[in-house]
Amino acid sequence: MNATELVKAQAHIWNHIFSFITPMSLRCAIQLGIPDIIHSHGKPMTLSQLTSALPIPHTKNPNCLVHRLMRFLVNSGFFAVQEVVVDTDELREGYVLTNSSKLFLGDNPLSAAPFVLAILDPVINQPWHTVSTWLQSEDPTPFFTTHGMEFWAYSENDPRLGRLFNDSMASDTRLVTIVVIDKCKSVFEGLESLVDLAGGTGTMAKAIADAFPHIECTVVDLPHVVADSQGSNQKGNKLIIIDMVVEEQKNDDHDYKPYETQLFFDMMMMVLCPGREREEKEWAKLFSDAGFSNYKISPFLGVRSLIKVFP
Repeated sequence: MNATELVKAQAHIWNHIFSFITPMSLRCAIQLGIPDIIHSHGKPMTLSQLTSALPIPHTKNPNCLVHRLMRFLVNSGFFAVQEVVVDTDELREGYVLTNSSKLFLGDNPLSAAPFVLAILDPVINQPWHTVSTWLQSEDPTPFFTTHGMEFWAYSENDPRLGRLFNDSMASDTRLVTIVVIDKCKSVFEGLESLVDLAGGTGTMAKAIADAFPHIECTVVDLPHVVADSQGSNQKGNKLIIIDMVVEEQKNDDHDYKPYETQLFFDMMMMVLCPGREREEKEWAKLFSDAGFSNYKISPFLGVRSLIKVFP
């Protein structure tokens, strides 16, 4: 390598090994309630206003620390800055929410905050430190190697984690459901029943039942997951596959981020549970082996797709 290539290689390494700082900084902001504080302020919020609203001891020099945290999160696109006139009629920079941070508001039914806090919880993060140990063992997952039991058993025995995980799945499902009902109405035409496999507490099935009262819906999941679920006021339900279809390889001609996110999810499943995200050829084999004749993939749900499978 020449000098330029050497420096570029080092920058590539540093960019990835330090990438954990982004989600952990975001977790900090959510735990401190920063998105809600800025939203409640009603206009761009200056650093001093934000600092005074946070429970940070003055001995920590909060202006300096919060500035560094917010500067990083602004650079990451979770917040933005706008000019605002303060009491002295001076122009100052104030923090505002972006579309991403609006998804962290506590009163937002589509809030992604539960998902962020669940994925970044120490119980779920610790298994990443044992992946190499797990690969050399007979354990089913790194989670098992770390905690001595499978993820589902652990979440059932730990009400805090179970509640956090269920809340994260429910908030994610609410967001996906809005897109599905808005863009996929034709899929539900003519259906009389729907079975939501691994449907959690029934968030999606209930929304579909409310939107399409003629469909009879059933949720199938682990007993402790569905125990506290609430039914819909309408009669309805049926089965459709909404999942990731991992691209077979990165294509430089389009946005790389969705593909990267799919790979993140696949690695997460490898660590937490004996599962995986499938490429289209793997889905096709699965359908064929199950006796289905054809399928149609509609990739308009972000990193996920709606898959129609035909007898």
